[in-house]
Amino acid sequence: QVQLVESGGGLVQPGGSLRLSCAASGSIFSIDTMGWSRQAPGKLRELVARITTRGSTYYVDSVKGRFTISRDNDKNTVYLQMNSLKPEDTTVYYCYGLVGVNPIWGQGTQVTVSS
Repeated sequence: QVQLVESGGGLVQPGGSLRLSCAASGSIFSIDTMGWSRQAPGKLRELVARITTRGSTYYVDSVKGRFTISRDNDKNTVYLQMNSLKPEDTTVYYCYGLVGVNPIWGQGTQVTVSS
């Protein structure tokens, strides 16, 4: 089994930065693509960014140029560097890892952008 634990959320002012981390443990050899999604109250979960084992990345249009996803395969950790944060980025962020076609989710970490 795979377990994912996120950290790094918190409160930041508009224009500020945060870095989220997601550490994987367990059967990590089975993890392929990893990424981050977010879900605001009353809305569907939205894919924010993802990265393959080879380093290919994808970003949703609303975060392009502001967020950067990276991966340290030696540490089994994926990161999301978030710059120029906006109030509309406020929500819970979830890390995920694909094991085959099945996503494994972390518990989520709250990001709040407010003055």
